[in-house]
Amino acid sequence: MAAWYALAAEDTRTVDFARSRYVLHTTADPDVFIAEIDTAFTDSDAVALVQIFRLRDGRIAHLRDYFAPSLVAS
Repeated sequence: MAAWYALAAEDTRTVDFARSRYVLHTTADPDVFIAEIDTAFTDSDAVALVQIFRLRDGRIAHLRDYFAPSLVAS
């Protein structure tokens, strides 16, 4: 995981908001929702990830990320 954050800190790509998209999914638990995110960049392909959010008192209490293993390959 540390490799991912090191890579993200050095990332200078520009997000192409016109090509990026997301879908939000609700769950049976009103404090949990799932986001599917495709972030497109102007000079490369999109990066797809899934995030699971758990809220407590209206704030994010827990966040779990799932993304392509190739993003952290060294």
